[in-house]
Amino acid sequence: MKLNKLIKTTFLLLIITCSGIIALAQKSSIKLIVLDPGHGHATYMQGRMYEGIDPEVHVYAPVGPDVETYLNSINRSNNRTSNPTNWKIVLYTGTDYLEKMLAEKKGNAVIISGNNSKKANYIRRSIEAGLNVLADKPLAVTPEDFEKLKISFNIAVKKNVLLFDPMDLRFDISNILQRELAATTELFGTLTKGSIDNPSLIQSNLHHFLKFSGTEPARRPAWFFDIEQQGHGITDVSTHLVDMTQWAAFPEQIIDPKKDLKILSSKEWQTSLTPSEFKLITRVDYPDYLKKYVNDSILSVYANGEINYIIKGIHSKVSVAWHYREPVGSSDTHYALMRGTKAVLELRQGTEEQYKATLYIKAAEGISAEDFNKTIDQVKSKFQQKYPGFDLIKRGNEYTVKPGTFKSTNSAEVAISYILNNKMPTWEVPNMIAKYYITTGAIRNIKRD
Repeated sequence: MKLNKLIKTTFLLLIITCSGIIALAQKSSIKLIVLDPGHGHATYMQGRMYEGIDPEVHVYAPVGPDVETYLNSINRSNNRTSNPTNWKIVLYTGTDYLEKMLAEKKGNAVIISGNNSKKANYIRRSIEAGLNVLADKPLAVTPEDFEKLKISFNIAVKKNVLLFDPMDLRFDISNILQRELAATTELFGTLTKGSIDNPSLIQSNLHHFLKFSGTEPARRPAWFFDIEQQGHGITDVSTHLVDMTQWAAFPEQIIDPKKDLKILSSKEWQTSLTPSEFKLITRVDYPDYLKKYVNDSILSVYANGEINYIIKGIHSKVSVAWHYREPVGSSDTHYALMRGTKAVLELRQGTEEQYKATLYIKAAEGISAEDFNKTIDQVKSKFQQKYPGFDLIKRGNEYTVKPGTFKSTNSAEVAISYILNNKMPTWEVPNMIAKYYITTGAIRNIKRD
């Protein structure tokens, strides 16, 4: 009797154990494919070794400096002295690299980060093959691309795979706190409507073409300076800015382009580069396809732009600017403003902040200092429970936000969770569509300064 009971128990344990093993096997790891890398973001999932990602990565690309830059970056990571990575690259560089990738399907998630004029085709073909796609922004740079993107999202549903563009700015603590403080109605109130001349939501970035990796200037591909390949400034970096507006001002809300969005105006202007500046950045002379932008040897790059639009009744503006190189000691900068009925939240990253993103709070017009200070004390106490060390430090007529202790994450970790769970938040896809509706739609009537 005891023996039979022991046999039954053992058999039951074996079933439970085997079921666990089967479940683990079914929840397979992510096997990455990198397709035609041409931008530094192609390595964003490989900055360190992540649990859930197979160390073997298959790369398919044409021969040339773009894939060489990617491979050199991986090699540096694998050979660094502090926390080296252990990526095993399997490379294919035949002219049929795309067809080869689709035929072999050596992975289940494709990273696409390169020439933006090729993305619409790369995305569609990868989705049709039943592969998850992690594409660096922008997913679309023209109105035509936008229509193709919507089709790719529909195919992804049918194929039960995911398509998304990781957004790094969402994981900066200053942006997180701006979002949470704006949702604190006793402090912020509600968004004011604003106007085209005085928007209530502003997102702005300053970038630099010439950057350094150690002592050497980081190489950018020549096509980066062609708006027909890279896209206009308002369809490239502005992708992040439109995303931040939606994410911070309307958290977890679905944005419907037909009901919630209206583009009011858009414009762009140039940054000028000399032949020597261009060569320092790219290592090459002007290629033929850029000569239409060259006048008296000066290259005009239409990388700067501004979009004014209305989102859910609120006047909003995004703008991006590119300079040749960053001054010594400076960096790229991000500015963000949210104007509420009770308070104004402003993120600055200038010289006074030593180029570190810093959030400020000040009372809205008509709010008494006494009432505002009382609210500040209440909010401080509330946020200290979630972020130990959080503080609001009074300086003149505003308060500086000290973040305190927080648990950081990044877009790679979120991408891993999305794919392993085969699920994204319900608002993610609709809001990607809304985002590209704004950036590509702004191209239709763009004006040049």
